[in-house]
Amino acid sequence: MAVRARDLAESFGGGDVAFLTGLWHDVGKADPEWQRRLIECEQGIRKGIGIDHKGAGALLAKEAGCPLVGLLIHAHHGGLKHHRLSFVPWLEERHRLPGPREAIRRLRTAMNGFQVHEPPSPPDHVKDELATDLFIRMVYSALVDADSLDTEAHKLGIAPAARGSTPTLVDLWRRYESYVANEPPAEGEIGLVRGEVLQACVEAAVRPRGIFRLTVPTGGGKTRSSMAFALRHGIEHGLRRVVVAVPFTTITQQTATVYRGIFGDGRVVLEHHSAASEGAGAASDDEDSFADDAVWHRLAAENWDAPVVVTTTVQLFESLFSNRRSKTRKLHNLADSVIIVDEAQALPAGFLSPILSGLQQLSENYGASVVLSTATQPAFELVGEFREIEAQEIVRDHRRHFQMLRRVRYEWRTDEPHDWQQVARWVQDERSALVVVNTKRHATELLDELDDPDVLHLSTLLCGAHRSAVLDDIGRRLAAGLSCRVVSTQVVEAGVDLDFDTVFRAEAPLDAIIQAAGRCNREGRLGTGGGRVIVFRPPDDASPPGVYRSGRDIARVVRDLPDFAPDEPQTVRRYFEWLFGTAVDPDRPGVQDSRRALDFPAVAEKFRMIDEDTCDLIVDYPPYELARIDELVEQLRYPRRPMRETLRELQRHTVSVARHEYERLIGAGFVEEIAPVRGVGRWRGRYDDTRGLVAADPDLIL
Repeated sequence: MAVRARDLAESFGGGDVAFLTGLWHDVGKADPEWQRRLIECEQGIRKGIGIDHKGAGALLAKEAGCPLVGLLIHAHHGGLKHHRLSFVPWLEERHRLPGPREAIRRLRTAMNGFQVHEPPSPPDHVKDELATDLFIRMVYSALVDADSLDTEAHKLGIAPAARGSTPTLVDLWRRYESYVANEPPAEGEIGLVRGEVLQACVEAAVRPRGIFRLTVPTGGGKTRSSMAFALRHGIEHGLRRVVVAVPFTTITQQTATVYRGIFGDGRVVLEHHSAASEGAGAASDDEDSFADDAVWHRLAAENWDAPVVVTTTVQLFESLFSNRRSKTRKLHNLADSVIIVDEAQALPAGFLSPILSGLQQLSENYGASVVLSTATQPAFELVGEFREIEAQEIVRDHRRHFQMLRRVRYEWRTDEPHDWQQVARWVQDERSALVVVNTKRHATELLDELDDPDVLHLSTLLCGAHRSAVLDDIGRRLAAGLSCRVVSTQVVEAGVDLDFDTVFRAEAPLDAIIQAAGRCNREGRLGTGGGRVIVFRPPDDASPPGVYRSGRDIARVVRDLPDFAPDEPQTVRRYFEWLFGTAVDPDRPGVQDSRRALDFPAVAEKFRMIDEDTCDLIVDYPPYELARIDELVEQLRYPRRPMRETLRELQRHTVSVARHEYERLIGAGFVEEIAPVRGVGRWRGRYDDTRGLVAADPDLIL
């Protein structure tokens, strides 16, 4: 285990620390009392050993002058703790216990004494508290992954075969080239732009590792071209994998599908997020399947040991700042990787400091290259952590591409509020129209006014499985040239590959308006400027609070400038300069201060991109899966496997609500709480085929 931990941490200078931690982490098991209790457990006399075996190794590390080793040994089962308030008092208490001392004495006797001549120290790049914080996380990740892999191999004997060999980046590049050669190119300006973007990505791949910007207009092919850059860049610099992080699960699924189309199924693309079943994208979607690819997917999801990982920004960054063993296990595999942050404008403004700090450190000290990919590139260099960073533009003449792909014309109906009756009339006059509003209440009010059985609806009032089905229906209708009118919240506006004739957008932050416009005339079918994007003021000013509302108000100011042009990257930059300069606290919860204090639990508590004070309602959708949903609910009531696995499989059938709304719905008889799981209930109210959850307050659905 020590050798495996060293190998996993060697690339970023943590090999010696990881080796010694792995070597000493179980020294406490030499305590005779621990051994006696182990035998009693094997004999069935007792159920658990009940003695902490971490103390001896931590004391040994302190005596040897290896404080980080002691901290990591302390964390190797229970997670990273506060260094000063938790680890130090715990270690002092271990000094007073006979068991750890006896374990160390017996070890020395068995080995005829031993000493560490040169205590391992962190590499030179660990110069301050933030660097120390990330180094500890990365070594801890290597340690727990090595420990878990050894345990897996010992218990199951399947680790080498089930994880198995996977294609190299060279293999994937060959598949990519074959795919591109056999794909008919897009015509007109779109085809020209996509070709130039791809060529720029391939040419830029030889540049040194670092942080890159990929600024491409919507529809310019950035999903495929960013992968071309990642593969060629990885081959050029000997990198190991590509990690793609996107803001929403709908885009994750879409992106993973694109990459599977390029590379094929099998042990290539790992799709990892809360809504992905454990077998998604493999040979079987059955979580209990023992098919080779299904087993590989389940194992690879534990530590991201895959050539291509497609995940959400929530999964990526909450793992980076977690203190839990299971979530941090994958982190060391970010070293020597290409990390593509897609739709970078959607990174939460209140967490930009820790996010950008983490990306900057991964790039400078852990051999990773980072690609910030979007059509609306934020001015991240205005945030402290990025002020000294020279982010390289992959497509240096991207402004020309925005001019070439001006596929829409904007109309501003924002001088006065418009009631939903008026908006409904506009929509009814269109054959193919998307309406994006700012709140779920606005969506339901517009649906009421439309009163159209054929209208489609997308929001978090729908469970994940329902949203996927609606997106499929939209794609089918649009491809067939059928009438298609959709009312949606922001869940559809970034990265979702849809192509409407007309888009109506309620007043919003400028980047949200531009992203919504990317769903209009996406493939250029209507010619230059043939699509219409109508920005309107809704009946009331309701919108998500905080930065979103400030962004909407700043967009109103920017729009009044004499040279305002939403298609110009400089306009977007000016907008973000004002937003970051006046309305954004990039570390709202104070994550960085807790990182500097090595208070790992506080960092994990503060870094929550999604508010966890929520509850989940299990809905009966889709109807043809009702028997399976019933079976999973029974597994929650009477667990036969780890409950987290059942909850993960149910995720696509749930709608999340604020806790106080959940409690109100229980009191009103709409929810049956599932014992013994708190905060998870079965929805007994109405679930509509169009609207989703009915009878709950839409503004409290998350």
